[in-house]
Amino acid sequence: MHPLDQKSPINYRSFQKSPHAYIKHIELYARERSLHSGKKLHAHLITTGLAHLTNFAAKLIALYTACGELSHARKLFDKIPATNIHRWIGLIGAYARCGFYQEALGVFREMQGQGLRPNKFVIPSILKACGHVSDRKFGEKIHGVVLKCSFEYDAFVNSALIDMYSKCGQVEKAQRVLDGMVEKDLVALNAMVSGYAQHGFAKEALDLAEKMQALGVKPNVVTWNTLIAGFSQKGDQVMVSELFSLMHSNGVEPDVVSWTSIISGFVQNFRNDEAFATFRELLHHGFYPTSATISSILPACATAANVKCGKEIHGYALVIGVEDDIFVRSALVDMYSKCGFIADARNLFYQMSEKSTVTWNSMIFGYANHGYCNEAIELFNWMEKEEGKKPDHLTFTAVLTACSHAGMVEFGQSMFHLMQEKYGIVPRLEHYACVVDLLGRAGKLVKAYDMIKGMPVEPDLFVWGALLGACRNHGNVDLAEVAAKHLSELEPNSVGNNLLLSSLYADAGSWGSVARLKRMTKKRKLRKFPGCSWIEAG
Repeated sequence: MHPLDQKSPINYRSFQKSPHAYIKHIELYARERSLHSGKKLHAHLITTGLAHLTNFAAKLIALYTACGELSHARKLFDKIPATNIHRWIGLIGAYARCGFYQEALGVFREMQGQGLRPNKFVIPSILKACGHVSDRKFGEKIHGVVLKCSFEYDAFVNSALIDMYSKCGQVEKAQRVLDGMVEKDLVALNAMVSGYAQHGFAKEALDLAEKMQALGVKPNVVTWNTLIAGFSQKGDQVMVSELFSLMHSNGVEPDVVSWTSIISGFVQNFRNDEAFATFRELLHHGFYPTSATISSILPACATAANVKCGKEIHGYALVIGVEDDIFVRSALVDMYSKCGFIADARNLFYQMSEKSTVTWNSMIFGYANHGYCNEAIELFNWMEKEEGKKPDHLTFTAVLTACSHAGMVEFGQSMFHLMQEKYGIVPRLEHYACVVDLLGRAGKLVKAYDMIKGMPVEPDLFVWGALLGACRNHGNVDLAEVAAKHLSELEPNSVGNNLLLSSLYADAGSWGSVARLKRMTKKRKLRKFPGCSWIEAG
């Protein structure tokens, strides 16, 4: 139960002459994700007849969405007259704020279907959703609406455009939007700083932050945190320390977001010990970890398969009342899955009243990677039937992995076509690698090679590696040589591929080829690194 829910009951009768007090409490419960208290207040508002008023309904929609109760939010939404634009703004905004981006886009399309024109209040939420799901084409259509309706002079709309283009990898377009603004405010400049930082242009982000001073705009804690996040992602710890010093000298104190950014950067660079040390330092400085902090540190436990530490973080999440947060719960499902604790992951997954695409993907991957292939495919089928849930490219990578491990060739190929035809997902290299592995494991090596030759993009080492592994298993020397040749071009310093090919030659009794490969390996001074493993002591 959330800490707020454990407090003494509030006497709502004292609020009867002050609707503003009700609003404040709904906002508090939404912020703290206190579902039980929120439901009690909602029940009271029903008895007073206030619940049906648009202003209260919109706040309650935001409350239920923040708590992950999308079905409750939708029921409230459906009770408001369809022509009321505020109901659309309320639900779309709540979905976008709480990370339900596909759902936000789905409701917006419903709104368009009703013949209602979007206004400047709903546009930023839609652009935010487009950015987070990398739907650049739809984002560009919304940009067209912005220009058509003359919303380009609105600061919030412009900031949302900058953010959308940045998240979709179109940093130059984001910069053009910023350049077109007559008055560049702090929100828009921070969005551009974030855009540079997100895509590894940390120096450009720092330069823009310095230019802000010349424009008469003082960088705030959001600016500094964005820079810290950018340099943390690059693994530049020296610059991160310098930014902390600059924050102090500019009269800005680091907050929990600053520390969370550093933790996230360490985790992304697989510096897990330093991530854990920074988490302890955050606590030592008296900061209160947020759901973002917890969901940032959990992947470090997953990467190192350190379930002991993961359980400790899980316990901490329970104590501070963030375990039910959808991002924390998704990270926990992912952590337990990657550590091989499928039962724990499954229990958490089924306890969730609402699941994001990330949650579904984590569970499907967990099943697929640990041999529960039928369960992975059943879960995918269930996901398809869920209203508002749309599989993404990672979902199909997980399903194709399951098909490959289970030898389900025909079903795997049908999934590859479904991905393109029904969902419009352009196959990525990982999808091709999965299908090549699928065909290769089934002994269909020529078909796998034909697929590689027909790829519209250059195959990477995972695609050729899948073919080489399959050739080794099925004793096809000719195709193995082709795969090994391409791999040697992609990984000239790797000895592993030569060893695999050498083993294949030996199995075929081609000892002359084995000797030739050994001489070549010696000549190129390629070294075989000894295998290693680790155990957790104590």
